Amino acid sequence: MIDDLGWIDAVGQAELVRSKEVSPVELVDAAIARIERLDPYLNAVIHRMYDKARAAAKSGALPDGPFRGVPFLIKDAVAHTAGDPFHCGMAFLKAREHTEELDSYFAAKLRAAGFVFVGKTNLPELAASFLTEPVAYGPTHNPWDLGRSTGGSSGGSAAAVASGMVPAAHANDMGGSIRVPASACGLVGLKPSRARTSLGPAFGEYWAMLTHEHVVTRTVRDSAAILDCTAGAMPGDPYTAPPASRPFAEEVGADPGRLRIGFRTALPGGDAPDPECVVAVERTVAALESLGHDVEAAPFPELDALPPAAAGIFGAVVARDLDRWGERYGVTITEADVEPTTWFLATIGRSLASPDFISLVELAQRWTRQAASWWAEGNDILLTPTLPMLPPELGSGLAIDLGPFTMPWNFAGQPAVSLPLHMSEGGLPVGVQLVGAYGREDLLLRVAAQLEQALPWADRRPAISA
Repeated sequence: MIDDLGWIDAVGQAELVRSKEVSPVELVDAAIARIERLDPYLNAVIHRMYDKARAAAKSGALPDGPFRGVPFLIKDAVAHTAGDPFHCGMAFLKAREHTEELDSYFAAKLRAAGFVFVGKTNLPELAASFLTEPVAYGPTHNPWDLGRSTGGSSGGSAAAVASGMVPAAHANDMGGSIRVPASACGLVGLKPSRARTSLGPAFGEYWAMLTHEHVVTRTVRDSAAILDCTAGAMPGDPYTAPPASRPFAEEVGADPGRLRIGFRTALPGGDAPDPECVVAVERTVAALESLGHDVEAAPFPELDALPPAAAGIFGAVVARDLDRWGERYGVTITEADVEPTTWFLATIGRSLASPDFISLVELAQRWTRQAASWWAEGNDILLTPTLPMLPPELGSGLAIDLGPFTMPWNFAGQPAVSLPLHMSEGGLPVGVQLVGAYGREDLLLRVAAQLEQALPWADRRPAISA
């Protein structure tokens, strides 16, 4: 029964609870058993919250939401849960056994939906890398090949969902941190539109315009239904994405009509990605054409003209993170307290004058307007590889090379989803990215659901799995 439950998605597990075929306690105990059996291989779950989870599952106060009793894992960054560890991949916070007193709004909405939090997942320090290999907790291993990376920064969540520990897990995306690990681990990874979900109460924006909160899942319907639970403005939010015309879950299976879809496989500058990434896009193009869509190559020159704003903005926000944590503890965080890459980014950030930072934001916004014109001209979806390569080996140091197709859409704030539409000859998952106009998660979900039927992935199982 434990292993059988591991491959039922979150919507399906919730249906079992509603029909009284299983209880919340049985779901939670089964997830805990899977974590205990699989995590020694993967190092995905860094904080276990089993006693609180069992108590919540047994409680008559467990919310009667759409996911009542379904076990869930929280990434240990941005969203936080009341009374639980919150270390953001930092040895500095781990040494101080830091906890947060309150639920973030995003976590509170998940809790109200009925999810039961059984633990928290691994990530790189401050979520500032596409490789989940923090000094504080050690690397997370890819369940498809233990010698390879899960990607990052939501690598722990991706490994846990891909291996069947839980059906869905929290993830966030500042430059690709939902989509990169989704591709590396063979999952659905939707980055919603900017401000679709709240970052409060601590933040209106986090990491300038870059941060987006959502989940990684194994099915499109889970991603849509969970977004219905978490979307929407909260008090004090500086802005919010335009409201959906109907629940996102209703987009799954809805007819998208005949769409204009452009595809590009070339990296910025014109080089080709790994041949398997090209094949993944080509297979997807063929499937979309068979579904009746108009698909053609799109040069999309804006990908070759992304302004060099990323390093400066990332550096500034990492420097501010270090200052913020130092302020909370009344100390100055030094080079000795953090990893070399973190300190390097912070040094870049501290070299910027305030007008320099504003100029970088203006450059990014100008690029966004140029890129968005492609959709304004009547195009519906841009199709690219998610990653330019197969999941790299652990310790490769290739983090900077993993985000050329994903990072632009964090600056633009447009929704983008990675789908596990291909497997390499060597048995590794290869994701394909679909990018929509701002606010058009509905269209992405309709097409994603079509592709889930045309190029199904539900029967795939990694080597380390439930």
